[in-house]
Amino acid sequence: MREHFFRGNSVKKIPFFVSLLAFVTCFSLSINTYADGLESVISDGHSHEDIKRGERFFKGLLPFERANASCVSCHNLKQVDTLNWNPSAMDIALKYVDKDFESFQSTILNPVGVKMEASHTSFNISEEDLRTVKIYLDDLVHTGVPTPKPTYYNLILFLFLGLIITWAIVELIFIRKIKLKFIPLILLLGAFGWQVKMIVTDAIRLGRQENYAPDQPIKFSHKVHAGDNGIDCLYCHTTAEHSKSAGIPATNLCMNCHVLIREGTNSGKFEIAKVVDAAENGKPIEWKRIHNLPDHVYFNHAVHVGSGKLDCMQCHGPVEEMDIMEQHSDLSMGWCVNCHRDTEVDFGNNGYYEHYVQLHEDLKSGAIDSVKAADIGANDCMRCHY
Repeated sequence: MREHFFRGNSVKKIPFFVSLLAFVTCFSLSINTYADGLESVISDGHSHEDIKRGERFFKGLLPFERANASCVSCHNLKQVDTLNWNPSAMDIALKYVDKDFESFQSTILNPVGVKMEASHTSFNISEEDLRTVKIYLDDLVHTGVPTPKPTYYNLILFLFLGLIITWAIVELIFIRKIKLKFIPLILLLGAFGWQVKMIVTDAIRLGRQENYAPDQPIKFSHKVHAGDNGIDCLYCHTTAEHSKSAGIPATNLCMNCHVLIREGTNSGKFEIAKVVDAAENGKPIEWKRIHNLPDHVYFNHAVHVGSGKLDCMQCHGPVEEMDIMEQHSDLSMGWCVNCHRDTEVDFGNNGYYEHYVQLHEDLKSGAIDSVKAADIGANDCMRCHY
């Protein structure tokens, strides 16, 4: 009787399990269909395998035997310390994402321009494989370049030093197995001192960005423009003498030269074409600011460049030698204060300082031989923090 009861209930439960299985199957198919739809949007209907194959060709993992350099050897996927004159993988992807494969293939296999012709002379790849590279680059526009993973070396070192401190304290107070007590004491003091040094160093660095060199939308080299071609800083940064900010040159100013110069010796046509496109379409170039000060600090270029007649490199370093522009000085308060103490002000033929009558008389009488910036209130707190 009991056996019959359970059999009866089992039979009744079968339709429920069948319905549940059917629901799960339909749900899974819906999710897969949705995922396939997303993949089609990203890769124009191509499978994940096509994207991965294109990535392998771009990075030189395929073919196994090849005579040409890999794409990534010239077109980097991530920012590097030295200027890579070739367009990055993302630059190429963005340019050709809305173009058909034939346009992409023609550019790669039939290049135009001295620089690109020299780079692609012996480049050989089948149409099928090149198509997968285009698929990979199209997908790169949507997924983006993988961000570098953060490093935790300092944190690990700090925790390790903390373990040493803990062990040394426990050994000195509780365990007391080591006869030479100065050993755990030295380890305790050394580890604690190193932790203090790490904390102080990182605290001092807060708000400072020495050597900061962001990746710019166009590979502009100050070495080429200010160094090799001798272009004066104030030709491009036109407001440095009479404004708070030195200003970023307008695209039309760039076109004063690049209306004729359309191919660079190092960069070819790709980077200059960005300037031309921006000028023709009236779209400003989104340069990234390099030199930043905290919000509570006031700095005026007109006072330093226009009135003080300071040379740009005194603050910005050897700009004429920089392919990649970076922040040369730490721009800390101590750095500014020391500069004010050491820098002599040109009082001679500078109308800006005429109202300092007493200082002019002291210079003429020989009571003083020079005037420093600090002597005229440059280190007054309210000058920068008002």
